[in-house]
Amino acid sequence: MNPHTNPAFYGTTTLGEKGQVVIPAEARIAMKLKKKEKLLVFSMGFGMLAFAKLEHLAKFEQHMMQRLAAIRKVAKSVKK
Repeated sequence: MNPHTNPAFYGTTTLGEKGQVVIPAEARIAMKLKKKEKLLVFSMGFGMLAFAKLEHLAKFEQHMMQRLAAIRKVAKSVKK
């Protein structure tokens, strides 16, 4: 399964006393996470969090810039 194109459910986890979360082994394997790897944590609203590899920040930024460009294009066409 390609974690970049196929959403998956990896089970549940429990927030520990120190606020730590254990990512299930199956998810770590699928995402090729390594010990001490830095992850970004995003609020998705509605009580949801998302984790992303820090090394993918540039890809995320590029994706968001493309989306912003498309939004600006639509906004300009609506203003006319």
